Amino acid sequence: MAVTLQVLYPVGDGTTFDHAYYATTHMGLVGEHMGAHITSAQASKGLAGGPDTPAPFHAIATITFADQEAMGAAMKASGPVMADIPNFTNVEPQILIGEIYG
Repeated sequence: MAVTLQVLYPVGDGTTFDHAYYATTHMGLVGEHMGAHITSAQASKGLAGGPDTPAPFHAIATITFADQEAMGAAMKASGPVMADIPNFTNVEPQILIGEIYG
């Protein structure tokens, strides 16, 4: 069954996030090191949390894998991707692994 890895970068006092670097360099590293195991990948820039509500996240990445095995293989190859995080943010990312059912 297909699974997703979502990486959420919450907004907080003093947090920073370089969207240009993330979109070009970081997502490029995702493709380079994990891409062979990925079905699809996309990232969304937080704009709002609702009407007149600031965005609760700087960005959310959603990466889809064919199954848990593919995600495991991608994670084994993710060292350079993980090491790159401090280059674009000072946020501790939140992770959600999910099973696609709808």
